[in-house]
Order: sequence, then structure tokens, then C-alpha cells
Amino acid sequence: MAKTKTPTIVPLGDRVLLQRVEAAAKTKGGILLPESAKEKPKEGLVVAVGKGRMLPNGKKAEMSISKGDRVIFSSYAGTEVKVDGEDYLILGEDEVLAIVS
Repeated sequence: MAKTKTPTIVPLGDRVLLQRVEAAAKTKGGILLPESAKEKPKEGLVVAVGKGRMLPNGKKAEMSISKGDRVIFSSYAGTEVKVDGEDYLILGEDEVLAIVS
């Protein structure tokens, strides 16, 4: 039986691939939250970035986000994908609101 290669996701253009940061399971007051009460986190870790969008003059715009950055994005941004049991989010660079330092 042949081994299958682990799929690699490479975002195109000005797209960004990220994994959501886990939501807190406990409030600051110490109350445990059930799965149904947790909000989807709006923060993620950048796994991969595209090469940048094409400008009208034919050159590529440099990406302001890089692999490994922790970012905040809009609530309903991007497209959720699942590869090998891992959840990822693909979204445009313009849907990223900030880089957390």
C-alpha cells in the first residue's frame, strides 16, 4: 500500500491561512462554559500566506502579515476548511483587522 502525502494548503494571492486560537473554557470569575455557550474566537495564528495581490501595473503588493503572526479578524470572515481533522480558516488580507504583538 502506498503512503499518501500529507496535503499542504497554499493560499493564493492576498489570502491568509490560519488556525483559530482556542476559546476560553472558563470565565474570569471561574465559571466553566459549556461548548454551546462559547463564542467562536476571532483570533488566530497565521499558518501560511499567499504571495500578495497583483497590482494594476503588474507587480505584486507585499503582504503585511507573515507566517507565525497572531491576528484578530472579523466575526464572519473567511471560509472554514477541514484537512486531516484540523480546522483552518482561509480569508483575505483585508479581512484581518490587527496583528497581536
